[in-house]
Amino acid sequence: MTDSRGPQAGPMRRGREVSRRRFALGAAAAATGAMLGAVAGCEDKERGRSGGGSRTPHPGAGPAPGVRPLYIGTYGSESGPTGIVPAAYDERSGRITSGGPTVTGLTNPSFLALSPSGRTLYAADEREQGSVAAVALPSGERSRPFSERSRLFSVRATGGSRPCHLSVHPSGRFLLTAHYGSGDLAVHRLGADGAAGERTDLVAHDAPGPGPGQGGPHAHQVVTSPDGGHVLAVDLGTDTVYSYRLAPRSGTLTPVSYAEVESGAGPRHLTFHPSGAFAYLANELDNTVVVCRYDHATGRLTPGTPQPTGAEDEANRPAQLLVTPDGAFAYLANRGHNSLTRYAVEGAGARLRLLGTVPVRGDDPRHIALSPTGRLLFAANRKSGTVTVFGVERGSGELVPVGSPFAVASAACVLPA
Repeated sequence: MTDSRGPQAGPMRRGREVSRRRFALGAAAAATGAMLGAVAGCEDKERGRSGGGSRTPHPGAGPAPGVRPLYIGTYGSESGPTGIVPAAYDERSGRITSGGPTVTGLTNPSFLALSPSGRTLYAADEREQGSVAAVALPSGERSRPFSERSRLFSVRATGGSRPCHLSVHPSGRFLLTAHYGSGDLAVHRLGADGAAGERTDLVAHDAPGPGPGQGGPHAHQVVTSPDGGHVLAVDLGTDTVYSYRLAPRSGTLTPVSYAEVESGAGPRHLTFHPSGAFAYLANELDNTVVVCRYDHATGRLTPGTPQPTGAEDEANRPAQLLVTPDGAFAYLANRGHNSLTRYAVEGAGARLRLLGTVPVRGDDPRHIALSPTGRLLFAANRKSGTVTVFGVERGSGELVPVGSPFAVASAACVLPA
């Protein structure tokens, strides 16, 4: 691994309203990510270890269990007309049920994100001419994903090609979008009603150059650090994670540093440890994960040594890492191997220890998500067209199949609320 880099080279701002800028290191406010509740366990531990059926998640810590909304993004272009599929899940049993009519009007709503208030759902429509959309959610009805008033009330062009990931800034004022096709980031201002407004910035990843066989940049994810100080963008095409500072008034991105991983690694998704001092990177092309040290003052990310995924398969393509709310365990989705890897998190987040893998019960787990309590893990399996559910055992972090696979054609993203 190489060290994080400074202002020698970096992304170029695109569009008539912006001009080329080089990287400049800066400072940000110090803070740390908050520890959340402990993960819960599952009942009947011995029976499950012997392979005798599925188990029911133990109530554990956190909010009281109940029926809660589940939103599923899809690739409609692969399976015919579809959209954002509403569902509901039972926190105790892991059972998923249908949640009402699909929200249509989008071709490939392949990634979803909730506003901090929980009142608006955002979707990235992954097309050549990309767009982002907002859906109003019912208030005060936790078990209902959508209501009669749930509709696309805001659709905005992003200015880039094939947006594959989006996130809402913790302030709730900006929507951040990563374009896989054009290799750039878009920022949209959000209105008081949650609607996506005008684009405030568009930044391209023009340096470093693309990795072997990539042909160009492929921005695959954009997230905000737990302290809110920096925006980080993962680019699979340039084998680089870029750090920016977001101006709170103008909504423009200022590059501050970038970190290169091994050439040809193909970094795809980054997730932070709850402490905010470390982050974990899933590398799609070389089938590895990397523990990175994060400096909240500068936004600098320092990658460590690549580690195995436990899925020793030449065709494996890691998709995404998750960390439990208490920071004790991490999970990796393996698309080629069709499995979930479990790691123990050690050294206050500084180390990942491989514990093993379990079958995902589906084909091509493109996205995984934990329920807010950390009791359940959901996997969106694109090729099998299913969402599968696992209980997360307290103490061991073991993943135990619960419920039955829920059918959703070309499932691309699963978002439990």
